[in-house]
Amino acid sequence: MITDEQVSRVVDELISAATTRRPVQRLTARFPEMTVEDSYRVQNLWRERCEAQGRTLIGRKIGLTSRAMQMSSGITEPDYGVIFSDMVFESGSILQTRSYAFPRVEMELAFVLKDDIAGPNASIFDVLRATEYVVPALEILDSRIELANRTIVDTISDNAAMGVIVIGGTPMAPTEVDLRWISGILYKNQQIEETGVAAGVLGHPANGVHWLANRIAKHGDELKAGQIILAGSFTRPMPVSKGDTVFADYGQMGTVTCQFA
Repeated sequence: MITDEQVSRVVDELISAATTRRPVQRLTARFPEMTVEDSYRVQNLWRERCEAQGRTLIGRKIGLTSRAMQMSSGITEPDYGVIFSDMVFESGSILQTRSYAFPRVEMELAFVLKDDIAGPNASIFDVLRATEYVVPALEILDSRIELANRTIVDTISDNAAMGVIVIGGTPMAPTEVDLRWISGILYKNQQIEETGVAAGVLGHPANGVHWLANRIAKHGDELKAGQIILAGSFTRPMPVSKGDTVFADYGQMGTVTCQFA
């Protein structure tokens, strides 16, 4: 474990890195004793500092939901981060490339809740009952910590590599469609770069949501009505740079686009 003083110092560095776009040295290189719980201590203090600055929590993101990503990271469960209101953009938005250090794009589904979901015994059925609608979303990953040789501990500390999300397409109730079979085609500059199907997210994208409700229940927290829960990617991260146009086709659920200026 690392000390409270070290946690506070790391959070100071991450806040600075978000402003300067200069990633900090990998935490696990400096603190090899850091654990997953230490990384959530860092993330929670970072969240508290952001809220103290006036940022509004409106949701959560779930990451590392695919089997392949878990195996490559050496973990057996997903991770999670928080979403603030200033992280959400509409389809068609022009994003400023200079705002990100290492921007990458993933295709996901976002659950918008009409009821609270509280663990520790939440199930997929609780998620489906509590969801008002599901909507296509692009997650723009970013990093405030250097990418080379980073581990799950570094990623969680960095708010699970959350940058922003772009929401669009056709909102649908979870009973209107078999969410496992929502497929995606991800284009960059009119070229297909990635394809995937939502069953790649833990067998069903709602599985990540009840996992999260149960995970945060350990800390006396719960998912709240009105929150957006980003359920996890079913495509690999696609790097983007200045001038790139992104187009994501979700079939019957519509499309989401953005451009990097």
